[in-house]
Amino acid sequence: MNRMFSLIVFLILVIGGGLAIGFLTVPGEWYAALAKPAFNPPNWLFAPVWTLLYILIAIAGWRVFERNRDGLPMKLWWLSLLLNFLWSPTFFLAHKVGAALVVILLLLATIVAFIGTAWRRDRVAAWLFAPYAAWVAFASVLNGSIWTLN
Repeated sequence: MNRMFSLIVFLILVIGGGLAIGFLTVPGEWYAALAKPAFNPPNWLFAPVWTLLYILIAIAGWRVFERNRDGLPMKLWWLSLLLNFLWSPTFFLAHKVGAALVVILLLLATIVAFIGTAWRRDRVAAWLFAPYAAWVAFASVLNGSIWTLN
């Protein structure tokens, strides 16, 4: 597969999947009514942050795919994408804040594992996941706080 074509496929997969999940799981009245901690960001911030993160996630996945599509980093990348896409329906559609907390903590562990395994083979891919890890760590605290407050 042509390298540029495979990059475009990764970008479409990740950004397109993220947009689709976002449109299908709009927070709505239920979320608005929840008690939230003082550090809860404004709603408008989530879309630009996730768009940037999805670009970084796609590039990291593409880089790992190009080097070894069957290796552990690639498997962890796919698992992180699955858990990422599972979180919103669990939280916003099923209204399972505690279950969503479990999903996001598993996601965070998977992201950290990806960084650790990718580091030896492709430090750029590992660094591309650093903002993702930071945001998901923050989102985990936010999810846990919402769970505690409600």
